Amino acid sequence: MDIILTGKVSVQKIDEDGGILTINVFSGGDIMGANLLFSSKNFYPMTIAAESQAVILHIYKDLILELSQTNVHFMTGLMTEISDKTLLLTDKIDAISLKTIRQRIMDFLRYEYSIQKNKTLQMNISKKDLAERLGVQRTSLSREFNKMKNDGLINYDAKTITLKNINHSS
Repeated sequence: MDIILTGKVSVQKIDEDGGILTINVFSGGDIMGANLLFSSKNFYPMTIAAESQAVILHIYKDLILELSQTNVHFMTGLMTEISDKTLLLTDKIDAISLKTIRQRIMDFLRYEYSIQKNKTLQMNISKKDLAERLGVQRTSLSREFNKMKNDGLINYDAKTITLKNINHSS
């Protein structure tokens, strides 16, 4: 199990054509690999990439077992972490499976709207990173943004996206 002490690390799936799907980005305090600790295939089936300088604390399975047996709060925290990562993966699968690019974008925009509570969303992610997060090519993302703008759903510039009709998703 790894704990990110400082920096940012991304978990990515890279296909044979070089396409990148970013599963998650971890930063200081986040835990990676807890869900793989007791798997019969306990290795990262994805690519781990440093997004910035990072310091990572690696904790071996034996110490995890010892801490779990002697500290119920540690064990509860570990179980919570594993459960939360399972939900994250389930949400990611739902976000990319059998959905059009527009549906993926609208899901992302609705999520950001629920957090920012403003129809003008501050975009703290590049188009390249957003495309990787949604599992699409950057050019396809840009093309769909233009279509959505022409359809009257959004306006956008380099730093913001303004929602005109958040409920429309076709």
